[in-house]
Amino acid sequence: MIPVVCVYTGFAVILVGVVSLVKPLRWVGIRKRSRGLLVTVGGFCLTAAGMNLPAPELRVAAAQNQLDQFIPVYQFHEFHSMRVAAPKERVYRAIKEVRVDEIRLFRTLTWIRRMGRPGPESVLNAPERQPLLEVVTHTGFLLLAEEPNQEIVVGTLVAVPPGWRPKPNPTPEDFRAVRVPGFALAVMNFHLEDDGVGGTLLTTETRVYATDAGTRRRFARYWRVIYPGSALIRRMWLRAVQRRAEAPAG
Repeated sequence: MIPVVCVYTGFAVILVGVVSLVKPLRWVGIRKRSRGLLVTVGGFCLTAAGMNLPAPELRVAAAQNQLDQFIPVYQFHEFHSMRVAAPKERVYRAIKEVRVDEIRLFRTLTWIRRMGRPGPESVLNAPERQPLLEVVTHTGFLLLAEEPNQEIVVGTLVAVPPGWRPKPNPTPEDFRAVRVPGFALAVMNFHLEDDGVGGTLLTTETRVYATDAGTRRRFARYWRVIYPGSALIRRMWLRAVQRRAEAPAG
């Protein structure tokens, strides 16, 4: 989180500095345009520092679920959880059925992510009335594992070497075997547990493993910019699942 905070604090400082180049913002202590220039430069330095801080490697001590089986070592991750007042069967069904139009801010955030550009159907340009998980597994993500009422795991390659071409009909074992330089593997899961009072603890975790130092550095810059939007999408996705699972039957 520290690198992300540095990046976005840097963005805010740059904005203040640029505005002060036009009209010094005296209420924040900038009385001259020259001071605004220094603030702008400082903002760029802070952003660059955040983007280039090293990403430590994390390792799972002992595999506890399917996600651990596919990505036991990773450098980037996010984790979100939510309690749902419904049994696991209903929550699991809601995960598979929730649509894009049920996820608040999803269309806005993915439009920003693709910078308003049109494109083929994908997770960033998903049909509103189609289950999002269905879109995900048909447009670039591979279904790696599925244990009904317990866990769903999907994965994709978010960085590949120049000139690389995927093999037709890849399998989960093909995905697991990718470890040569130039790749970054991303895996996301939904995991369900009984909460002991008739409800469900629903979690989602995303992990990314870069196979070499250069790919890790390049992906770190991208991850630290998109992280806040990515985290918000995950939270809104969980809330959409919660609303659907808790809705009265029929």
